[in-house]
Amino acid sequence: MAHYFVGDIQGCFDELQLLLAKVDFNPSKDELWCVGDLVARGQGSLATLRYLKQLDSAAKIVLGNHDLHLLALHGKIKKPNPKDNLTQLLGAADIQVLVDWLREQPLMRQLPQHKIVMTHAGVPPHWDLARLEIEAELVSQALQQPDYLDALIANMYTDEAENWLPQAQGLTRLRYCINALTRMRYLHLDGRLDFACKDSPSKVDKTKLQPWFEFPRKIDNDVTLVFGHWAALMGKVEQPNLQALDTGCCWGNNLTLWHVENNEKITQKRLR
Repeated sequence: MAHYFVGDIQGCFDELQLLLAKVDFNPSKDELWCVGDLVARGQGSLATLRYLKQLDSAAKIVLGNHDLHLLALHGKIKKPNPKDNLTQLLGAADIQVLVDWLREQPLMRQLPQHKIVMTHAGVPPHWDLARLEIEAELVSQALQQPDYLDALIANMYTDEAENWLPQAQGLTRLRYCINALTRMRYLHLDGRLDFACKDSPSKVDKTKLQPWFEFPRKIDNDVTLVFGHWAALMGKVEQPNLQALDTGCCWGNNLTLWHVENNEKITQKRLR
């Protein structure tokens, strides 16, 4: 079995298919691990979700901020942005089936035999693996409740949950987890999440902000953290225990696949 991890697809379905063809991906024996942001921007969000859903257990997915936003759009909590190219998906006959499938996907996954943890944006450096598992599971449970739209999705759009408060409960606790695992790039020096800066680290004043992965972390150093979300990095991180896979396909760059067993990266240029 081969394990392939792919960066933010963002609806770039044709590029995904070409990339998988390059490695002769076979869902009967291989697994495709997706770092989230499956939809938006590209032209093939509907085809992407249908394809990943039909892969069944061969697809291992975590949710990204765009995937959560799709739930809000479908639930009429937010209005679509034409730039997201989601009209076809939102109008599809099987949209409810696809949304219900997305709601079953977690915010983190582990591949224990290779000591890999995957989230969309990263892992707060002050969380150990046990804390990550607990907090992500709480969000998953909330997403699977019948009232998930009113109880969670309608209330997740806030920058207020920027601090990790161990005593926090309810929405405050869930909001921090969503913000950290699906939106995080930089932290203030005191550990607070920053939601504004999307630049590459070379352009940022490190006396004010630092990438989350440059803080001392509580997860063991022999665990590799796989994430996407941050196209400005273009996959370039210096730490050997990190794999940054968002290389901006939806912005005209590449879709990147990491073959774990060979420690090899394969790319596909944006087609249009």
